Amino acid sequence: MATPSPRPLPARRNIARQQRFWTRQAVSWDHGAGNNPGLVKVVNTVIAEADPGPADLAVDLGCGSGQVTLALASRAASVLAVDVSQKMIDLLLENARTAGVNNVEGRAIPIEQLDFAPGSVDLVVSNYAFHHLRDADKPEVVQQIFTWLRPGGRFVLGDMMFGRGGDSRDRQIIASKLSLLVRKGPGGWWRIAKNGGRYLFRTQERPVSMAAWVAMFEQAGFDQVKAVPVVQEAAVVRGTRPG
Repeated sequence: MATPSPRPLPARRNIARQQRFWTRQAVSWDHGAGNNPGLVKVVNTVIAEADPGPADLAVDLGCGSGQVTLALASRAASVLAVDVSQKMIDLLLENARTAGVNNVEGRAIPIEQLDFAPGSVDLVVSNYAFHHLRDADKPEVVQQIFTWLRPGGRFVLGDMMFGRGGDSRDRQIIASKLSLLVRKGPGGWWRIAKNGGRYLFRTQERPVSMAAWVAMFEQAGFDQVKAVPVVQEAAVVRGTRPG
């Protein structure tokens, strides 16, 4: 793995913000992620689309406490799990030990600073992490992943995927979210204000549409690009490096 290169100031600020946020949220995420039915569906779809094999060297970007990593590890040769938070990596490795999994390595490093030798990885996956990247960094990271993969290697991305109302799917998702929160009363109204600010100013969460992700995969050079809607706000996009 190469030494991380210096990043522009806005990127460094976002990385520092994400490190603080996920270090605070690590334990609650670990306790709650496996009990979220929608998230479980997305995880299962990511694994199905990744279709890991026993010789695959896999990388899980934004691994959290290991929902995707541990499922991959049962079918792949090895998994390098990467997260911006050392606390998340500690939880992941503890969960791996508890499960008797010994083919997982954890690394606390921001996705934006990660690098591998070209053509050295068989499979890259990520679940619910890329919407935290700055918009300018998203296509750069997709392009980087393309170079890391061997011919025939796959990149599978599961994430919150909707834009700012540019198509009917976006508008349906936004309207449904607002309707659900309005019915919750003052607590829901507060969440509308808080999440609406994040959404408008793109300070914490920066989702983009499924179509935008498909375009980024294709522009990076991926072939057989496939988009799979899973639950209302989330989808999975898969691409293969031509062989």
